[in-house]
Amino acid sequence: MVAALTTSLSHGQQIVGIFMAGMALGQIPAGLLSDRLGRMPVLYVGMVIFALAATLAAFATSIEVMLVARFIQGFGAAASIVLSRAVVRDVASGQDAARLMSLMTMIFTAAPVIAPSIGAFLTMHWGWRTPFIVIAVVAFLMLAAIRSNLAETHVANKDGHPMRQLANSFSEFFSHRQSIFGLLLVILPPAGYMSIIAVSAALVVEIYGFTVQQYGLIFACAGLSILAGSALNRLLVARFDQLALIRTGIVLMSIAACQLLVIAWLDAAPFWWLWLCVCQFMFTIAILVANATVLALDPLPRIAGVASSIIGTLQNLVGAAGALGGALIYNGSVRNSVIIMAGIGSAVTIVFLLRFWIAPGPLVHHPDELARD
Repeated sequence: MVAALTTSLSHGQQIVGIFMAGMALGQIPAGLLSDRLGRMPVLYVGMVIFALAATLAAFATSIEVMLVARFIQGFGAAASIVLSRAVVRDVASGQDAARLMSLMTMIFTAAPVIAPSIGAFLTMHWGWRTPFIVIAVVAFLMLAAIRSNLAETHVANKDGHPMRQLANSFSEFFSHRQSIFGLLLVILPPAGYMSIIAVSAALVVEIYGFTVQQYGLIFACAGLSILAGSALNRLLVARFDQLALIRTGIVLMSIAACQLLVIAWLDAAPFWWLWLCVCQFMFTIAILVANATVLALDPLPRIAGVASSIIGTLQNLVGAAGALGGALIYNGSVRNSVIIMAGIGSAVTIVFLLRFWIAPGPLVHHPDELARD
């Protein structure tokens, strides 16, 4: 791509960051508009923007056009990220919502792990434009799927001026201490797994000496860990409440974090031990994030769009910070490769231990306030 668009490698590598920036900036507007106008109009507009921008990126002839297209594409993608969570809250609460959210967490977390392998395969066989063409085609197929399978789940609520409604929604979100507690548990883990994603190739190939082909298989284990955690969570939510499952996830994550802290202190470890800890961290994310998201959204049925956008925006920003931090501190050592993930796991554990200070009292659910009723 760099050669075809006559640009530099550093400039070309911005296509991921600029997409994430667009996705982060698009979530608050998407959430607010979906609360005011309904889910479906905003979802359609967002997906049309995504599809058209993906088409533009696929046929871009300069890096400037490519970066603009990628930013717009991310901005359009924000609608689907926000509204998928909001629709779940519209139609489900408590254990039912946790079961649906578990499937979504699996997709949201596994996608950035699996996608690079698919992109590399397409590029290797059919050239660098192929992944962008495939994304555009899939976007139009998704539009058709939305039209065939989804219906409106939210009653439009134009509560005065948009900015006043946004301010009121923010105020309501942060007035619920349960939502703040859930938010903290949701936004911190992405910094951990994005930090290891950012340095994983160097860690596996440069430090431990595996081949690039072996790296693909090794990293697939992390993706499979997410799938396994999500599958287990979907079975457990029928028997246990969200707090019990979050507690289980915290215990497993703290065990992984403690081992990673020991590895960082030693600045060395057999690879099987290190990667087992990484996979354990990824496994617990599928349990922790799904149930914590339900906790954060349950008290907020009327503003699920804005609430979802707050969660998504902060997840993106914290995840990007984790990836950037991991890349910046990487120096070819095992310690600097795992220290952020270890620290994040410890921080999540501390947040949970402070639960009775952050969100005292019983958990709040509003099972009667559902769109399907």
